[in-house]
Amino acid sequence: MTCLLGAALGVIALVVVASGVHAQELEPRAYVNTPVGLNFLIAGYGYLENGVPDDASVPLRDAKVQTHATVFAYVRSLDVWGKSGKFIAILPYAWTSGSATIAEQPRQRDVSGFGDPRFRFSVNLYGAPALSLKEFADYRQDVIVGASLLVSTPGGQYDSSRLLNIGTNRWSVRPEVGISKALGPVTLELATGVTLYTDNGNFLGGKTLERDPIYSVEGHLVYNFGRGAWGAVDGTYYTGGRTTVAGVSGNDRQENVRVGVTLALPVDRHNSIKLYGSVGAYTRTGTDFDAVGIAWQYLWGGGH
Repeated sequence: MTCLLGAALGVIALVVVASGVHAQELEPRAYVNTPVGLNFLIAGYGYLENGVPDDASVPLRDAKVQTHATVFAYVRSLDVWGKSGKFIAILPYAWTSGSATIAEQPRQRDVSGFGDPRFRFSVNLYGAPALSLKEFADYRQDVIVGASLLVSTPGGQYDSSRLLNIGTNRWSVRPEVGISKALGPVTLELATGVTLYTDNGNFLGGKTLERDPIYSVEGHLVYNFGRGAWGAVDGTYYTGGRTTVAGVSGNDRQENVRVGVTLALPVDRHNSIKLYGSVGAYTRTGTDFDAVGIAWQYLWGGGH
């Protein structure tokens, strides 16, 4: 069942671009059918360059940020009242170095620590019934419609006296719906969601930071090479996210486009790797960064 290798690898993109750029994720194969009772352990590394914090609500010039991020994730495939689903727990750790000119003064900061822990629950509402590993051998995808909820918790490193942090000191939730259609070896995917944020009441010395929702649409063209190998061309558009600090609204509404590519390759029956990269294709304001990464996945359980 090498086609299962890589079924959960898409979650690595949820965090490897580091905290603060969550709405820009590119995640192919988010809504696929997976036999119930399987476990996935994922470890990954990613590098991000030129991404500035989404919460940069003070004037920044010449901002340069480099981030090295590691991530560990656990995925469990579920039977949700006869529908296939997944639960995902994600813990990132990052090293970030940044420089910028703030109020005509050059600033430099190096920081490392855990990012905000994240949890995601997804269920395929149509076209992907809950199946055992044996039953899955006869399954063929047509159209799948799914939904998910991603929750980010304020557990990461945070220093209220600094602008550049790994964590965000607030909660966020992202409900999303997605659809995928298989056409032979090609699968077309489309998903849309909205990220909602609580206030950060301890921003830069005790100010209150509010943030408008960010609305996003992403699409993927996935090609199945066979024997568990697949590749994807990815794209996302997102807008919104204007911030307000101490009652003063910023001129920082985002309207950006990102594109990327993904390649997943099986190693053996239980192991696979994924390579990915993405760049900013259009940036009105906010984070414009380049990201590359690699992830390893180990699969067990469910009679596999």
